[in-house]
Amino acid sequence: MPADDASRPLIVGVSGASGAIYGIRMLEILKEIGIETHLIMTDAARITLASETDLKVSDVERLASAVHSNQDIGAVCSSGSFRTRGMVVAPCSVETLSEIAACPGGNLLSRTADVTLKERRRLVLLLRETPLHLGHIRSMQAATEAGAIIYPPVPAFYARPATLEDMVDHTVARVLDLFDIDARLISRWAGARSKNRS
Repeated sequence: MPADDASRPLIVGVSGASGAIYGIRMLEILKEIGIETHLIMTDAARITLASETDLKVSDVERLASAVHSNQDIGAVCSSGSFRTRGMVVAPCSVETLSEIAACPGGNLLSRTADVTLKERRRLVLLLRETPLHLGHIRSMQAATEAGAIIYPPVPAFYARPATLEDMVDHTVARVLDLFDIDARLISRWAGARSKNRS
């Protein structure tokens, strides 16, 4: 990442798919390492948060440097003149993916994602849905063709995670790698070593 990008904020979107912990943990890590974040949560994300965690919305909002209402289409991050590192949506629902792929920009999250793409900045979508039908796959294709990175949060078992937290941290750390942010949470792959060498 160029030096002038190092102080720019990262936009964190949280949509209503299962997996609120990914967005929460990302905000925690970025706060710990001193990177500015701007948070956008959808209404569905607030419902999922209550279903999956004991946290309140205010607890999550306190992790971010700035918080924007998803209805505030005029927020600072809705403009390409607001310089950022890019944006991650964690988790990303199929609805949010489809909005981004179709480019309507009807709410702040999808508008900011569209701005991120048009400015040729990195957009990473932690798509949380399975199984997938053809409509989902076509939306993923459209978003990818526009420049987004589809990153389903699939566990990496070669890391031998012992806890759910280990699996979440590995995914979040690998996503942050895509923004050239080293969270120092994971052991890097050093190559396979045979146990039966002669």
